[in-house]
Amino acid sequence: MNDAYPSLAPPCIEVNRLTRQFGAKMALNDVSLTVPTGGVFGLIGGNGAGKTTLIKHLLGMLRAEQGSVRVFGQDPIANPVGVLGRIGYLSEDRDLPDWMRVRELMNYTQAFFPNWDERYAEELREAFDLNPDARIKTLSRGQRARAGLLAALAHRPPLLVLDEPSSGLDPVVRRDILSAIIRTIAEEGRTVLFSSHLLDEVERVADRVAIIHQGRVLLTATMEDVKDRHRRVTLRFNEPHERPPALVGAFSHSGGGFEWTYLCNGDSDQLRSAAATLGATVVGDAALSLDEIFVSQVSG
Repeated sequence: MNDAYPSLAPPCIEVNRLTRQFGAKMALNDVSLTVPTGGVFGLIGGNGAGKTTLIKHLLGMLRAEQGSVRVFGQDPIANPVGVLGRIGYLSEDRDLPDWMRVRELMNYTQAFFPNWDERYAEELREAFDLNPDARIKTLSRGQRARAGLLAALAHRPPLLVLDEPSSGLDPVVRRDILSAIIRTIAEEGRTVLFSSHLLDEVERVADRVAIIHQGRVLLTATMEDVKDRHRRVTLRFNEPHERPPALVGAFSHSGGGFEWTYLCNGDSDQLRSAAATLGATVVGDAALSLDEIFVSQVSG
């Protein structure tokens, strides 16, 4: 997707053993995460998993109780100007000033970012079909999302942070947002952190992914590695079995008799070797969807 990914540059984001608690709820539990410079990083998890809490730490909205957060090598709390001026951010809430018109929102946001690209901003406005004279309060949910994305993109930030950008939107708007994400990484070295529970979308655009559940990071790897190491394997045995023979790496199974299908953690060669030790023939081998991988991780 981007020739510069993975980049040899220092990581864009480094989170080390971050812990955050709200009353009795452990929102983040010893989270460590590295986001390379360049490409799209998908952060996936259900509601309440800790995605937004983690993003708020990256933006300096929350101070780390334990652990550390570095964005562009800097602490966003200690140096907010040096960090936030280089980030474009779209929140799930689409928190925009209702009294402004679209053109006024563009002018207002431009004042905060010296690198604001007026021509690019106008291109985005036209592409997103936003009337410059329309008041924010009159925009639909999808139009508000497009206006927010315009404000986040037009200063061409090195890091774009999108927190559930497609939540509650119709498929056409969701496709527009995904197209805009892909455009941002066409520029050499740009990074997108993309938080979502819509796993099919993450699977289409992410170069790398992390699964977060109940405040813990369960898995982080390139999308290619994640797909390669989670397989659906169907085995045919010479004799029927009432119960599935144990296959190394399997975490789920279905079938009966001569054929059993396993959902597995392991690459194809390892699984074929394990099947051979059981005296079985592999008659099916396919990658799992990200949705199936997510379910296997959070239910394990």
